[in-house]
Amino acid sequence: MAESVFWSALLVVAYVYVGYPLALLIWSRVAPRPVRKRDIEPAVSLVIAMHNERDNVTRRMRDCAELDYPASKLQVVVSLDAPTDGTAELLEPWKTSGVTVVESAVRAGKAVAVNNGIAAAAGEIVLLTDARQRFEPDVIRKLVANFADESVGAVSGELVLLDKEGNEAADTVGMYWRYEKALRFMESAIHSVPGGTGSIIAIRRELFTPLPAGTVLDDVLTPMRIVLGGKRAVFEPAARAYDAANLNLALEYARKKRTLMGNYEIFAAMPELLAPWRNPIAWQMASHKAGRLVVPWCLAALIAANLFLRHGIWLWVLAAQIAFYALALMGRFFPVRAARVAYTFVLLNWAAVAGLYHFVRGHEAFWNVSRSEEMKCQA
Repeated sequence: MAESVFWSALLVVAYVYVGYPLALLIWSRVAPRPVRKRDIEPAVSLVIAMHNERDNVTRRMRDCAELDYPASKLQVVVSLDAPTDGTAELLEPWKTSGVTVVESAVRAGKAVAVNNGIAAAAGEIVLLTDARQRFEPDVIRKLVANFADESVGAVSGELVLLDKEGNEAADTVGMYWRYEKALRFMESAIHSVPGGTGSIIAIRRELFTPLPAGTVLDDVLTPMRIVLGGKRAVFEPAARAYDAANLNLALEYARKKRTLMGNYEIFAAMPELLAPWRNPIAWQMASHKAGRLVVPWCLAALIAANLFLRHGIWLWVLAAQIAFYALALMGRFFPVRAARVAYTFVLLNWAAVAGLYHFVRGHEAFWNVSRSEEMKCQA
């Protein structure tokens, strides 16, 4: 019995992190489904949801003003979620430059702010983003070229995380994010990505359905609704946004906990996402999104089963597992690369367990895009 549990758990972990990417690689090479791109200039509304962004709002507005897109076809909408730090006042001069500001007097969360922003959007295409990021000037052109293909309903760009020197982050979080982007590139090549990047995702305005208040992962719910409606949600790596990498693993853990809590929320609200007869990318959802929720329990099963197998080669396997977790613990205190990789792996998997706890307890994941308050869970 213990051996069966061990091998089953190991098979799941190996599939999620190795088998699934390998299957994607083969499929994307053998039977790709390219997007028929073409240079087009539809009317675009750039919608930015903000709470307290005093430190970012002016720089973000300047960044929007420098975008390489006809001013007559670009609308900038800022949707404020009851800021208290002077963000609204800093936006006043930009109203005369054509920026549309929608303000909520009562804090209602990001989902409501997004709904309000899109309600004020006039463009055929809506580009959703946050306050922190910086766009490359041609980002809109790169994104909208994909909408020349009528099968495409949503396009997610590439978020590049930068270190303190301004280079693409190569630390453990940067490595993880590059792995994620590689998966998205291959998923897009065969059909659609099971979710987008909230800081740079464009959709056809007509396909948007208002988000339920309190939605945690609007950047998964919106594109997946579009996929269920028969369109594709693709990844465009040439459309780039830049943000500072989160070098604080405690904050990265909080962000990941919030994200994984949102995954539980999505699956509970939309079980059809895992139904192949309903969702054309059910395999991707199960392997990429649901698989990440299962892995922590499989890791626990591996060591639990191994405790009942303490003879012969199994003693070496148990020793290897203990050594790995000891290495991860060392990574908590010392900046040794191998130890930090192990620590990050364990921490992000533990975030899935914590996310389930907060989901079951009905805690509220209230958005706040500032780095100092990436997540707040309230009982």
